Amino acid sequence: MRQILLGLLLATAPAQAAQPAQPLTLERLFANPPLLGTPPRALSIAPDGRHIAWLQPRATDQLRYDLWVEEIASGKRRMAVDSLALSSGPASLSEAELMRRERARLASVKGLVEYQWSPDGRSLLVPLDGDIWLAPLKGAPRRLTETEATELDAKLSPKGTHASFVREQNLVVLDLATARERQLTTGGGGPVSYGVAEFVAQEEMDRMTGQWWAPDDKRIAIARVDESPVKIAVRTAIGSDGTRVTEQRYPFAGTPNALVTLEIHGLDGAAPVQVDLGADSDIYLARVHWLNTGQLLVQRQSRDQRTLDLLLVEAATGRSRVLLTERSATWINLHDSLRPLADGKRFLWASERSGHRHLYLWDGAALRPVTSGDWSVDELLAVDEAKGSLIFTGFRETPLEKALYRTPLAGGAVERLTAPGGWTEAVADRKGSALLLAGSTPEKPATVTLATTDGGPLKPRQQISPTDFPYAASLPAHVAPRFGTLKAADGQTELHYAFTLPPGLKPGEKAPVFFEVYAGPGVQRVRHAFGTLLHQYLLQQGWALFQVDGRGTPNRGTAFEAPIHLKLGFPEVDDQMAALEWLKRQPGVDPDRVAVYGWSYGGYMAQRLLTRHPGAFAAGVSGAPVTDWRLYDTHYTERYLGNPATDPKPYEASDVTRDAAALKDPLLVIHGLADDNVVFDHSARAIAAYQQAGKPFETMVYPGQTHAIRAPDIQRHLWRTILNFLDREVKAKKAE
Repeated sequence: MRQILLGLLLATAPAQAAQPAQPLTLERLFANPPLLGTPPRALSIAPDGRHIAWLQPRATDQLRYDLWVEEIASGKRRMAVDSLALSSGPASLSEAELMRRERARLASVKGLVEYQWSPDGRSLLVPLDGDIWLAPLKGAPRRLTETEATELDAKLSPKGTHASFVREQNLVVLDLATARERQLTTGGGGPVSYGVAEFVAQEEMDRMTGQWWAPDDKRIAIARVDESPVKIAVRTAIGSDGTRVTEQRYPFAGTPNALVTLEIHGLDGAAPVQVDLGADSDIYLARVHWLNTGQLLVQRQSRDQRTLDLLLVEAATGRSRVLLTERSATWINLHDSLRPLADGKRFLWASERSGHRHLYLWDGAALRPVTSGDWSVDELLAVDEAKGSLIFTGFRETPLEKALYRTPLAGGAVERLTAPGGWTEAVADRKGSALLLAGSTPEKPATVTLATTDGGPLKPRQQISPTDFPYAASLPAHVAPRFGTLKAADGQTELHYAFTLPPGLKPGEKAPVFFEVYAGPGVQRVRHAFGTLLHQYLLQQGWALFQVDGRGTPNRGTAFEAPIHLKLGFPEVDDQMAALEWLKRQPGVDPDRVAVYGWSYGGYMAQRLLTRHPGAFAAGVSGAPVTDWRLYDTHYTERYLGNPATDPKPYEASDVTRDAAALKDPLLVIHGLADDNVVFDHSARAIAAYQQAGKPFETMVYPGQTHAIRAPDIQRHLWRTILNFLDREVKAKKAE
């Protein structure tokens, strides 16, 4: 029987195009209050299951976040921490904290950016403006630190007796009962830091911490990061109020990484224990978990990323042995689905050894499959050992829908818990009895719903997100994409696309096309989810929209990802060109007025398409592009192109600047002058190459802006610049 989660996956009836949509403007798209309301983020459920919490932007300032809490039983909600009330003025944060926020794509956020529940669910640890507060559910917040230094990555210990954080490159613990601090490490300074995640761990490995508490609060594992081998890159961040020159340790592809080791410190004052990570120091410390109070599980990834060892470490001695190994002919994708079980011996694990990511149970001697099939698991969310079940997200029916599933811990039938037709992101308590679900469909915007389950169907309790958002009145006229498949360049593989014609297009009339591309690994764009309102604005301006996910994109298994290995800029370009050829044959499309747009990897693809296939597109917009992969970091780039110090040929072949002389179509290059991810050197190198080749193009740079431009006023200018360019170079040309 079809289950419908009320308030999450709303009715999916087709949009009524007969009703004219309220005209959108760029000014309104990026103004307050947001048209889709103020959606919460960082949703969580208290350990005791009695409350939920989230960070909510203010209606008058969508970049300032406060902490809100709701009691599940009563539905009563309140602002638990008012960021303005606790703030002493403009935040003065350390460079390390600013970079950490940039890695988390929170550089523009003000107020609260993170928080953590206490183990008993009665209070929350709240970093704010470089200091740390403990906010009880009842009573006033208690300030834990007040220093000129920035306290980084604050954490509560599993039993709630201590808080830990990094201050001036050393790990400090604070006894919450006595308010006494103790600095566990003393060697931090210069290129050495304790308790932090190095650049590539934050940016590419989705590991944002370098400290891990033991379950009994008696020990803490601490990463020691020595960046002395890492090349110093001089980054010039040009802002409207001046230029700031920063010397940043940046591990360019083919150059040395930071040296990362692991120590175990006891709170009893004993000497730290060095963990044996093996003889090869040129590895990645991928993940760390405590299996029980005396043993750790450490994931060690090889530099070429084709081998991942899971080490079992004895905390008392630091001795380790390999428990299991994952191997790949291309690369290993990291995951966050390791879950130790209560007996301290078994754990759940995710692996792509079958060609798709699936869940396995380590029974103490071997891995036993829990899920299987020609589809991929996304993430393990919860385990109820008493009921013998687990809950996870995945793509069983189609890669276009992320859904919630339940299956027995011992393996067996997989039950879908959310209704078909949409995309669901979820967080759960440890057992999966309470869940916060953020779901949308192509016709309905995302809503956040609290749901519970006792082993049966999901029971929606309450919608958390607002229902009275300004765009609600325009939903009947919202135009959803048409989804379908087309053949990849290999003539066999099916690619999913999303295609939308502007409303009111008359029979025989041809529209210009906004061909949006990312096409890089790790990012899926074609989904049964609500699109951006910017797309609706483009449709109202007469543009058709098109996106296709080619080979190399995620959630379809290793065989679908593998073709880009050592060949960036080739299979994914071929697939976009196959899609373009298909698109130009469709009714309502003007084949001579197709513009390509992309940002980041998509910016690389936009220039790659224009220079490898001149004349195929009418024009291109390339935002924050990679142009020469030797300028990008080790972990990301070497995963796909290998090590250029060993074999530079894949890098030379994928370099956009080598084909600069082939450019013949109008091109707009956009870049933030303070980008520390895809540094401005990428665009500078391409600009120089086009100039040397005598090729005309246009450029727009943004002082003070990093990789993700989020300030509303700058976004308005950005899109006005893009659309003025495309109107002039593409839209204004008459269809033949």
